[in-house]
Amino acid sequence: MFQEDSVQALGGCRMELLDKTINSYLDVWLGPRDPRVKGWLLLENYTPTFIFSVLYLLIVWLGPKYMRNKQPFSCRGILVVYNLGLTLLSLYMFHELVTGVWEGGYNFFCQDTHSGGEADMKIIRVLWWYYFSKLIEFMDTFFFILRKNNHQITVLHVYHHATMLNIWWFVMNWVPCGHSYFGATLNSFIHVLMYSYYGLSAVPAMRPYLWWKKYITQGQLTQFVLTIFQTSCGVVWPCAFPQGWLYFQIFYMISLIILFTNFYIQTYNKKASSRRKEYQNGSTATVNGYTNSFSSLENNVKQRKQRKD
Repeated sequence: MFQEDSVQALGGCRMELLDKTINSYLDVWLGPRDPRVKGWLLLENYTPTFIFSVLYLLIVWLGPKYMRNKQPFSCRGILVVYNLGLTLLSLYMFHELVTGVWEGGYNFFCQDTHSGGEADMKIIRVLWWYYFSKLIEFMDTFFFILRKNNHQITVLHVYHHATMLNIWWFVMNWVPCGHSYFGATLNSFIHVLMYSYYGLSAVPAMRPYLWWKKYITQGQLTQFVLTIFQTSCGVVWPCAFPQGWLYFQIFYMISLIILFTNFYIQTYNKKASSRRKEYQNGSTATVNGYTNSFSSLENNVKQRKQRKD
C-alpha cells in the first residue's frame, strides 16, 4: 500500500514538474496570461488539452481498424440527443456573445481585452464554453467511426477538430475577450444550423426533407471570409489587442478556406456534373437537395429497407 502511494506521489510530482516547465516556456514565449481565467477548468495547464488531442488522433487512427470486421452501431437515439444538445449550446453561446458585445459597446474594427467592463467577463465565460464545446465535438468523429462512416473522416474534418481545441486553449489564456469574439459568434450561429441538420438527419423519416446541407458549407466559407475581413480591420486600424494573434487567425482562416473550398468542389460540383451526365444518358436517377448516398430512386428504396440506423 505504501509502495503504491509512493508511486502515485512520484507520478504526480513528475506531472506537476512537466506542467510547470511547459507553463514557463509558454509564459516566456507569449507573455503573461490573463489573470481573469486563472484556475478555470482545463485552462491552468496545457497538458490536459494536449493529451485529449493526442487521444483523439489515436482513436481516429485505431478506431476504423477496430471496427473493420464489426457491424456498425446505429447510435440513432443518442445522435438525436447529442445533436440537439449541441444545437441548444450553440444557440446559447450565440445569444450570449451577441448580447455581451452589445452591452460592452464593442468596436467592430478593433476591440481590446480590457475596456468592455463587466461585458468582458460575460464574453470570457461564454468563450470558455466555446472552448469546452470543441472537446465535446470530438464525438462527431467517434460517431462516424462507430457507424463506419469512414468516408466522412477527411483531412479537413480531423484538422479542424484537432486544431480548434488547442487554439482556443491559447486564446482563453491570453486573449479571452475583445477581438476574439467575432469568429466564435459566427461559428456558433453556423453550428446551430449544422447540428440541427445532423440531429434531424438521424431520423430516417426526415432525410428526404433536408435540403440545406449544401448551404451550411457555403455559410462556413462565408464565415471564414468575414472573419478574415474583421480580423484584418484590427491590423489596419490597430488597438491594444495583440497583433500576433490577429495574424495567426488570418493564416488559420485561409487554411480553412482552402480545405473547405476543396471539400465543396469535391462534394457538390462533381456530383452536379455526374447528375448532368446521367440525365444526358437517359438515366432516371434523382437526387434531392440533401446529398445522400443513394444514386437512384430504386436504390433509395432498397437502402431504406436495409438500413437499421
